[in-house]
Formats: sequence, structure tokens, C-alpha cells
Amino acid sequence: MWWSALSLALREIRRNLLRSALTMLGIIIGVAAVITMVTIGNGTTAKISAQIESLGSNMLILRPGQRFLRGSRSAAKPLEMDDAEALRRELPSVAAAAGITNKAVTVVYGNNNWTTSVTGMENDYLIVRNWPLARGRLISDSEQRAGAPVCLLGATLQRELFGNLDPLGETIRLGKIACQVIGLLATKGQSAMGSDQDDVILMSLRAHWRLVSGQQKVSHVYLSARDDTSKAKRDVQLLMRERRHIGLGDEDDFSIIDMKEIAKTMTGTTEIMTSLLGAVAAVSLIVGGIGIMNIMLVSVTERTREIGIRLAIGALEREVQRQFLVEAVVLSSVGGIAGILLALIATYFIAGALQVPLVFDGSIILLAFVFSAVVGVVFGYVPARKAARLDPIEALRHE
Repeated sequence: MWWSALSLALREIRRNLLRSALTMLGIIIGVAAVITMVTIGNGTTAKISAQIESLGSNMLILRPGQRFLRGSRSAAKPLEMDDAEALRRELPSVAAAAGITNKAVTVVYGNNNWTTSVTGMENDYLIVRNWPLARGRLISDSEQRAGAPVCLLGATLQRELFGNLDPLGETIRLGKIACQVIGLLATKGQSAMGSDQDDVILMSLRAHWRLVSGQQKVSHVYLSARDDTSKAKRDVQLLMRERRHIGLGDEDDFSIIDMKEIAKTMTGTTEIMTSLLGAVAAVSLIVGGIGIMNIMLVSVTERTREIGIRLAIGALEREVQRQFLVEAVVLSSVGGIAGILLALIATYFIAGALQVPLVFDGSIILLAFVFSAVVGVVFGYVPARKAARLDPIEALRHE
């Protein structure tokens, strides 16, 4: 019985192929839009999470001053190298800590030059950032203490200055200062904020003070929590208040950024946006359902004599109702399948253009398809009920 109803539904769809295709268009667009929006949203969330993860493991950033005083960063006592040493030595919750400072410098090698960020750092910086070397060696402790003019190159700088040449052992100029390349950093890619993490030179903090910045200051201290970043953050706050002699009840003159909190905020925002976009796209499924109902009502009017004949020769109301319901469900289901195929193609090209990973969620694909079938049942019920309740005599008189 159900197979017979399905065969008749497919026959009616083939008989009015163009009209059936236009009827399914709303469902196709709705299903494709929902799947595409959710998939791209999930890919964006995954990309942001990976970019934040690339900054470092369990990372905290300590900096002087607060940003909430009158809308600008407040003046405060700068950080010192001893602060990083104290955090390493006195806090079991801190696995590594490194003071850094930055300055933009034009770097020259042969006829090539490139303006980049030169970062003075302690060796723990590479541990905090989870940043291995691709080739070469690290800056030794003796070179750190002596402020030796040696440096590590990021992948972008290596490409821009040296091309296909091997930079190891070569000497580059940072302004007027010569510096020997002893190591090449592994590729990090873009950060979550869109900056190129590989466009950097790393050198010892003392070398930066002596040769580049000309002043002994630490702009930030990068820390890696041993386990829980929340506990490490509280410990760092208490120790820094003690070291900076901040009285009870006084505001901190420093700030601590927890990268896990930033990651949660950013991924939470993208997840909310994905849900909103998916909900907006789902509206087109409702529009598609209304289109199905309209066409099915037209179909009932066109086939009134056929319905009258079926009822006159003994067909039951529920059989007529089932027939029109099956046609509506077939229309919406075929539209749902076509929408899934369209979504797979669209997400492949859109993800490539936006450079986000493809993160397909099978539950969303299944939900979109089931929802499209439900739309067929809901919006096909009224036309089916109308057809089943036709008076056979009046239906046979219909012109």
C-alpha cells in the first residue's frame, strides 16, 4: 500500500517536473543554507581554537598597568627581569616564565631588507609559546648572560630575506647592528588576531637591551601554568602585589591575561553566531514548506475529478489523505537530499576561500534532512485533508 502510494507520488512529480523542481527550491536552499552556515561556523571556531592554541600551552601574559582607567592604559611601574625569575622560583603553579621586550627594526641581508619585530627574550619564552626550532640551536645560557649578538629567525623573515638560501651561520644587520643567525623557528602561522607570528626575530633579552632598544625594560612576562591557569593566575597576582608593595584594598597596577579565557570567549562568540546564522537559514525551510502547501492545494484542485473517481469506487478517506501526504513528503525529502549535496559542494569551495577547516557535523546534516521531511508532513497535511474530505458527487461534477 505504501509502495503504491510512493509510486503514484513519483509519477505525479515526473508529470510536472518543472513545477516540482520550483516547489522543492525553497527546501533545497533552506537545507543547504543551514548545513553550510553551521559547517563554516564550526570550521571558524576550530580555526580560532587552533590559532589560540598555537600561542602557547596554558599561557598567561603579565603586563604593567590596567586598561580600564578612563578608557586608556594606566601608567605604572614597569616590569623587571627579576619578576620573571621570582615567578619561576617561588610559584610551583608556574612551569615557566620569561620576560620579553619588542621593537620594530629594519633588517638587512645583502640587497634585501624587511621591517619586522625584534623580540628580546629569555629561553623560557620558547617553552611558554611551545615553539620548537626547525633547524639550528637555541641561545645558550652564556650567550644570554653576555648579551651575545645571535638570533633566531621566524619562517616569514627567512623567506623574505634569504629566499632559497640557507640562513644558518649568516650575519644580518638589525639597523646598524650585526647579528648571527644560529637557529630557525618552526612555522606558527597567523594568530587569532590575524598577525603573522612567523614575522619575528628572537634574541636574548640582554642583547636586545644592549644593541636594539638601548634601555633595560621588560614589556611583558609570558608564563606557562603547570596545570590550572586560574590557580596560577591567582598565585601570580598575589606575588606581584607583594613585590610591587600594593596595599590592601588598592587596585593592581598590572594586569594578567589568561589565554584560555580569551579562547573560551572567542569560541563562544563564534558558536553563538553560528547558531544565529543557522536559525536564520532555517527560516527558508519554513518558506519552502509554505511553497509545498500552496502547490499541493493547487494539485488538489487540478485533480478533483480523479479524487472523486477514487472515492466513488471505494477508496477510503485515509487512503486519499495518505496519497497527498506521501507526495508532500517525497517533494520535501528529495529537496532535502538535493540541499545536502548542494551544501557539500558549497562548503568545500567556501571553506577553501576562507581558509577554514571543513568540520562536518553529521547530526546537523541528519537534523536538516529530518526537518525537511517534517516540513513536508506539516505543510502537506492541510491539502491532504482537503482532498480526503471532498464530496465524491461534487468532485465528479467538477470541470
